[in-house]
Amino acid sequence: MTENPYCLNIEQIKGYLPHRPPFLLVDRVLEIHPSGDIRDLSHREKVGTRVVALKNVSFNEPHFQGHFPEYAIMPGVLVIEAMAQTACFSIYPQMQMAVDKPKQVQCLLVGVDNVRFRRPIVPGDQLRIESLVTKARGRVWAFHCEVSVDGNKIAEADILANWLTGLTTVQND
Repeated sequence: MTENPYCLNIEQIKGYLPHRPPFLLVDRVLEIHPSGDIRDLSHREKVGTRVVALKNVSFNEPHFQGHFPEYAIMPGVLVIEAMAQTACFSIYPQMQMAVDKPKQVQCLLVGVDNVRFRRPIVPGDQLRIESLVTKARGRVWAFHCEVSVDGNKIAEADILANWLTGLTTVQND
């Protein structure tokens, strides 16, 4: 088995996503498994691309002060946002090859279906978030995402996202 070249730390993640604390919900990208030839920008070629990321849940996150004071649990909407942010890394390999690299990716969440939460997420949990591209048509892509803690699936959702174009770019020298 070959080593995955797409393992990203928090600084690399901040250079790619526009989100910042407290709404940056991916701490590390462990793996990106591109589907098809990464030089081929055909959207259909990207179906099957898989991303694995981690989110460490800390009591110091501001939402735990009010959700809920007696029993802190991570709000479900933030779990969905963590899944959506993970899905954004599906095009990371192509962006690294682009001549005009976007400064950051702008991927808008446009739909969520089939959401299920199997147990609350509490401070101290480490979320393993997996995203799989299930459909790609132009700039609109569909993903199936799952979240697990200690090997147990605790949440899942089908997510629809739209990639923005015409962003500020950084020229390669």
